Amino acid sequence: MINLSSIDVTNKNLVIRVDMNVPLKNGNILDATRIEACLPTIDYALKNNANILLISHLGRPTEGNFEEKFSLMPVANHLSKIIKKSCELIDTPNSDTIFNSNCQVQLLENIRFFHGEKTNSDELGYQLANLGDVYVFDAFGTAHREQASTHSAIKQSKVACAGLLLEKENNFLGKVLDNYENPYLAVIGGAKVSTKLELIKHINNVAENIIVGGGIANTFICAAGYQVGKSLIEDSMIDFAKEILNEGKILLPKKVITSDSFEGSNVKEKSIADIEDHEMILDLKIENETHTIINSAKTILWNGPMGVFENELFEDGTKTLSQAISNSSAFSIAGGGETLSAINKYINLDDVSYCSTGGGAFLEFMEGKILPSIKALNAKNTEE
Repeated sequence: MINLSSIDVTNKNLVIRVDMNVPLKNGNILDATRIEACLPTIDYALKNNANILLISHLGRPTEGNFEEKFSLMPVANHLSKIIKKSCELIDTPNSDTIFNSNCQVQLLENIRFFHGEKTNSDELGYQLANLGDVYVFDAFGTAHREQASTHSAIKQSKVACAGLLLEKENNFLGKVLDNYENPYLAVIGGAKVSTKLELIKHINNVAENIIVGGGIANTFICAAGYQVGKSLIEDSMIDFAKEILNEGKILLPKKVITSDSFEGSNVKEKSIADIEDHEMILDLKIENETHTIINSAKTILWNGPMGVFENELFEDGTKTLSQAISNSSAFSIAGGGETLSAINKYINLDDVSYCSTGGGAFLEFMEGKILPSIKALNAKNTEE
């Protein structure tokens, strides 16, 4: 890829695809992490006296319709405060005011309001690609989607490059994917094996040990021949789990936290051999053996919690794991919304070597796939 840091953008008009898909409630931003992640690229452009048009999506509006609750106006207002410059919201990519106003920073209204975004329209892609001098793609969280602003616009632009965030993601995640040190430990949690199927397959080929948590752990516990009561499992994944277990890399918990309900009635700590029919597994215990493996690891990939950590009765597994990774000297990569929530709750972001901004994109990257946006950027480098 061509990187923004390697080209001259002085006094140029930059169209920057960012990911400012932040959670909102009554027009208020609940978590500005994704906006803050865009700042290095924005600051770099401003220092080079470039004009900026930002493009982002927000939520899932009906394409072609303006919906107030999905407007980027709160984002524009918040960004103005952070960068201490006015950020002008532009209603349409046809606007004559793009790069033609007193505002150095502009933000196009939610790209999903416009026909053709989700279908990777060549028409919309061409329109976006030709709004400025350089098309900068910096939205790693959307890099796995072939859409007009994440794919077609890159392909049709005169010059396209990766922003500073995408460059950073590519470098850090690539280190875990291709240039890792052993021992390699993977932590894979979440509700369903099926959503992490390709990741588990790939990681099973490279990691020495794999810690599983959540509903994924329940499925593996069941596959190992234990009763799991009313616990969430995927029957269709049992045979796959048995195959992976035979490789000897999965670390099954010896003890778990059970309850008769998600609310927390009759909560108990039990051996996995003692689960009763009316019980469900909602958390697991991090044992001394697991601590030892975490402490000796040189590389740690972490995606997903150990249990229903939103409830304090079932948070100990995720909390203990977070703290153990925090104290580890390993190069650690974390990704996924629930994982980042756990980090913010129990440790500091700086306690992990790198926290990815991607969810689905993070998973696909770590599965070894070349993401569509990155593939398009690589192709632009060949053209140049």
